[in-house]
Amino acid sequence: MQSGAGRTLIRMAVLALLWGSGFLWIKIALTGGLTPLQITVIRCVLGAAVLLVLAGSAGQRLPRDRRTWGHLGVAALFCNTLPFFLFSVGEQTVDSGVAGVLNATTPLWSLLIGLALGTDRGLRPLRLTGLLLGFAGTLLIFAPWQQSGLTSWGALALLAAAASYAIAFAYMARHLTGPGSARFALSAAQLLAATGLTTLALPVAPAPVDPTAVAVLAVVVLGVFGTGVTFYLNYLLIADEGPTSAATVGYLLPVVSVTLGAIVLGESLDARVIAGMAVVLVGVGLTRGRPHRPDPTTTADTATATATAARRTHGGAHSSTE
Repeated sequence: MQSGAGRTLIRMAVLALLWGSGFLWIKIALTGGLTPLQITVIRCVLGAAVLLVLAGSAGQRLPRDRRTWGHLGVAALFCNTLPFFLFSVGEQTVDSGVAGVLNATTPLWSLLIGLALGTDRGLRPLRLTGLLLGFAGTLLIFAPWQQSGLTSWGALALLAAAASYAIAFAYMARHLTGPGSARFALSAAQLLAATGLTTLALPVAPAPVDPTAVAVLAVVVLGVFGTGVTFYLNYLLIADEGPTSAATVGYLLPVVSVTLGAIVLGESLDARVIAGMAVVLVGVGLTRGRPHRPDPTTTADTATATATAARRTHGGAHSSTE
């Protein structure tokens, strides 16, 4: 029993580290000369390659019908192409630690979308309190009333990325989930679609610069481990321990991103941003308190967007990570 619990904790720790470090790798890649679009394309390509290998080893094949590919294209746009790109754009001017904190607002956007679509009913006082707290924490982080506040196009891009994840999960929960679905193959196909979408923009993108070896290494780690491998670990955690344990990882991502940003990049957060992060996480926790089957969520620019992630609770992971 203890060995099983220990294995779960190790998986959760590794998953949180890989997902939460994604914001660090993006910052390093940007600093080393890669553009946001280049980072997005490479990340999608490498993540798709990992998932194609996993799908092949599991005997899963890519979908063949046009309807499924159409749904995958929409999911790829909102859960991969847009958020991956927006996180890279945002981190051009915002610290990686703050990016991880703003990513944690995804469950709040998910709840709002669920209420708007009528798929999430019965907003109890506890969840309403959590929703208000979460956005109050976000406002505290931005601090538009202060000259030193974070209100900028970069910060707004990060917030838009979190909202994009929420839109994607709501769409995926309706069109790309179901018992017996080939999750590895669907996820690989989705990242292939995202690769196609981002590649279309390359001809109109700024001319590439000469990236450093460190930048190339960072984006390779982001694509292979921060995108592909994290999905696999997330899948194992959900399959073995259930979505509740997996969703707990979402609380660790901002902590990981802030810690790595401070240690590796020397980033600093003032007391206001730290307090805002704490308020956001408390708010997210309160919005998840409900008895029936959980709705989609994410953290992380993480996560790669998958059909599995779309069935999780509002406080769980993403992106895929980032």
